[in-house]
Amino acid sequence: MSEQLKLIVEQLNKDPFKKNFNLITFDSLEPMQLLQVLNDVLAEVDPKQAIDIREEMPEQTAKRMCSLLGMLKYKPPGNQSDLSSFRQGLVIGSKPAVHPILHWLLQRVPELKKRAYLARFLVKLDVPAEFLADDVISDTYHQYEELVEGFKTNHKECEQLRTSGFSTAEIRRDITAMEEEKGPLIKRVERMKKRVESVSSHQQMLEQARLLRVEKKREEDLAHQKQEQKNQLFQAEQRLQRLQQQLKDMRQAAADSSPDSLMKRLEEEIKINSYMVSEKLPKELEVLRRTVQYLQRVATEPALGHGDLLEMGDKIKEVDSQINQLIEKKMMRSDPRDDKLTLYRQQASIIIRKKEAKAEELQEAREELAAAERQLKHKTDQGRASNGEEVIRGDELKRLVVKLRSKGTVYKKKRQEIAELKAEYGVLQRTEEILKQRHEAVQEKLQSVEAEKGISGYSNTQEELERVSAIKSELDEKKGRTLDDMSEMVGCSCDLYSRATLDTFSVHVYFLCS
Repeated sequence: MSEQLKLIVEQLNKDPFKKNFNLITFDSLEPMQLLQVLNDVLAEVDPKQAIDIREEMPEQTAKRMCSLLGMLKYKPPGNQSDLSSFRQGLVIGSKPAVHPILHWLLQRVPELKKRAYLARFLVKLDVPAEFLADDVISDTYHQYEELVEGFKTNHKECEQLRTSGFSTAEIRRDITAMEEEKGPLIKRVERMKKRVESVSSHQQMLEQARLLRVEKKREEDLAHQKQEQKNQLFQAEQRLQRLQQQLKDMRQAAADSSPDSLMKRLEEEIKINSYMVSEKLPKELEVLRRTVQYLQRVATEPALGHGDLLEMGDKIKEVDSQINQLIEKKMMRSDPRDDKLTLYRQQASIIIRKKEAKAEELQEAREELAAAERQLKHKTDQGRASNGEEVIRGDELKRLVVKLRSKGTVYKKKRQEIAELKAEYGVLQRTEEILKQRHEAVQEKLQSVEAEKGISGYSNTQEELERVSAIKSELDEKKGRTLDDMSEMVGCSCDLYSRATLDTFSVHVYFLCS
């Protein structure tokens, strides 16, 4: 664990994190601070994760991090049964859950950045199968899959080019070779021009050649336009076929909408609902009640040991033997008339099972239809509200407004500070220029006065003397501090030497240092 913490702290102190942690400060981080550090590392892998976790609910933070870690193929330590405890630890920011994630992420940041980048384009959208039945959605999804495959191909080619070993020296050699080839080509063109100029009416021939090139280019454009119109015609025909099929289905539905057919449909629906309410749902409710009672009874009973399990196994074997004996007795006493009814009973049970299965399928289909209608309504409202953009609702919108207001206030304050600093900088810059001009004027005047008095260079000599004097005073001060230090060192041994010897030694030291 100590090696793991050392690696984490070492990597966090490097670029681009620069956290300036040590083992003590990192180990003493609060859970919220530790989660923020983890979020900063994830933001380096995927820039979309760069948020402040204080503005997000803990459950949303854990869900977002778990989805990204799953996309990065991170496997939590432990078994599958420990996933719930791992998620709980991620919610509360516990060290046993966060430290292994940081250790795993910081060891392979470049690889994970590449994986996160590719996942943005390669993780396919999950479109329900019932939506793919629509031709427009199906065509769009196929185009989406083709674009994904194209991205894979282009990315592989890009990686191959990066690892192909092309160097700038080789490119420069190619450019040099092409420039060398350029000279002979220019000479060849000049020779061809001279040969053409010797031919009569060469201007007309050049004009005809130019017109030929223009017509060929126009022919290519027309061929391309023709192909585009063919594609549009094909798409229009497909759309016409879909609309004709929808029209046909609507006409059939309208033809079957007579009062008798509507009554039959309603009667069938009433029968189905009556069966669901009177037979199927009560049975399911009774089964659920029995299950709850059984679970409550199991929960209230004390824990069973090995001896209790053996005893229960013996009881089960005994009950099974009694059941077998009763079945044998019943078979021996069975009436032939009952045997005739067995066939009908079996048929009735089969019909009942089929009926229950169809009822379950109908219930599942209704639930799926209701869920699809709700989702469609939600998507339709969302599209109308934002023209295809994501709609922000509820608490998220409030948090966003508060965040924008706070950032707007900070921005205005910082902008005002920048304006004040710019104004102050301009004033200081102008003051510096004025002082420089005055200093130059004073220096020129001083030099002219020195020249008149016959002491040219006096001011420079004076400045040099002042500088030397300042250096000498610094050296004297250092020398005095050295003497004081040596006197103190000698004073510590005053019990071994007399006062007179100490004074003599100090005098000698002074002369030596001088």
